[in-house]
Amino acid sequence: MTTVIEYHAEPAPEAAAPLIELVGVQKSYRTGRLDYPALRGIDLQIGSGELVAVVGPSGSGKTTVLNLIAGIDRPSAGTVTVDGRRIDAMGEEELAAWRGEHVGVVFQFFQLLPTLSALENAVLPLDFAGRGSKRERVERARHNLELVGLRDKLDHQPAELSGGEQQRVAIARALANDPKLIVGDEPTGNLDSVAAGEMFELFSRLNSEGKTVLYVTHDLGLAGRAHRIVSIRDGVVVVPS
Repeated sequence: MTTVIEYHAEPAPEAAAPLIELVGVQKSYRTGRLDYPALRGIDLQIGSGELVAVVGPSGSGKTTVLNLIAGIDRPSAGTVTVDGRRIDAMGEEELAAWRGEHVGVVFQFFQLLPTLSALENAVLPLDFAGRGSKRERVERARHNLELVGLRDKLDHQPAELSGGEQQRVAIARALANDPKLIVGDEPTGNLDSVAAGEMFELFSRLNSEGKTVLYVTHDLGLAGRAHRIVSIRDGVVVVPS
């Protein structure tokens, strides 16, 4: 079992209660008749209100860790607990409902529906959850788009937006159900350095407002601005070199 060794780029929030805990987590993927071990035994705690960057080479297992925490994937062994709940033990329907309620996910490739406006994309999770009236859902989506600086782009389709603006729509969509946890898988990977910096500032602002933010990045400059860096190599957590 791997013991997590961490270093701090900036002071983390004091007395943060654990929100995320991975214990003895392993994950293998089957390719033909072979099993590929993506994670080889990870112990990890992330406190409520932390801003954490996960770094490592391609294929190291960092996205797998993110997917396990977000309930997108399941461990082959070990336990994943988020906000006091064993999400690895949930059934598929329960897990999907939990994820929609408690986690906002931001992907590298935006994953916006191209024929819908920014507002229509941002309201989709609320429509799926069936929360409130249609008018209430639209107003909440509008508020989230204004929060990320897109007050004047509500009716624009993705093709009419820059990459940075599309990622802002994706963040507004992730905020739909006001989740405690925001996770980003290379959320700045398709952005230029200016837009990437703006994305980090937005994550930092959300974190300052009480949300726990966990993001995978290859950009060590952006990683260094987090409260804490977790470095993964060959499926284990290591001291960054």
